[in-house]
Amino acid sequence: MELIREFEDGIMTLVVNFSNYQLLLEDSLYINALLGSIKVAAVSTLLAILVGYPMAYGIARAPSHWRLPLLMLIILPFWTSFLIRVYAWIGILKNNGLLNQFLMWLGVIDAPIDILYTQTAVYIGIVYSYLPFIVLPLYATLVRLDQSLLEAAADLGCPPIKQFLLITLPLSLPGLIAGSMLVFIPVMGEFVIPDLLGGPNTLMIGKLMWTEFFANKDWPLASALAAVLLVVLIIPFVLLRHMEQRSEEVE
Repeated sequence: MELIREFEDGIMTLVVNFSNYQLLLEDSLYINALLGSIKVAAVSTLLAILVGYPMAYGIARAPSHWRLPLLMLIILPFWTSFLIRVYAWIGILKNNGLLNQFLMWLGVIDAPIDILYTQTAVYIGIVYSYLPFIVLPLYATLVRLDQSLLEAAADLGCPPIKQFLLITLPLSLPGLIAGSMLVFIPVMGEFVIPDLLGGPNTLMIGKLMWTEFFANKDWPLASALAAVLLVVLIIPFVLLRHMEQRSEEVE
């Protein structure tokens, strides 16, 4: 949406122009960027859950004197600049980087493989950078879990896997949902990681917004992109709130 000032016979009128939104719907570049951002955010959130849930569960079940040091290890990378940490992954993932050298030393590969400037590198960088956002809410939920429920289930003959699926996982859903939101929302507008680790072939809406703002100087179009991104991010909150209201009505 763009406000255009028109002067006629000394009178100024404001005209609302929706041509930028129309361009977003007509140009496949912007549609693909939005869909690509949703895909990257969804996959990254799922990977962060798969990596972060066991970590949060392990910290919550660790002896009390070990919990604070383990949490400090999770938070410690945040003491370093985000940009420096992303740049460090360039040295790790490049063809002659630490990861390829380590894999060749193990004999897993015979020659360096291309990891940097691929979608895989983007997922690695995002999961690493946003992992604490999934671990900390999950830990806060799991550490308050009533252990007597698990003990009662074990006394009734419930195996550990069923205990996790029927007791631990449902009771940890508030932390899981909160952590998922904390990862999904910022990843949707992520620019630094796709630009540095994904290269020019990684198409995400955050990169397009930066290009339109600073390279093309097309501020109305960039503002339209930001508005569309905001609407997309509001949808999960509305659905979550609707689900919470339904659960409250059932109770």
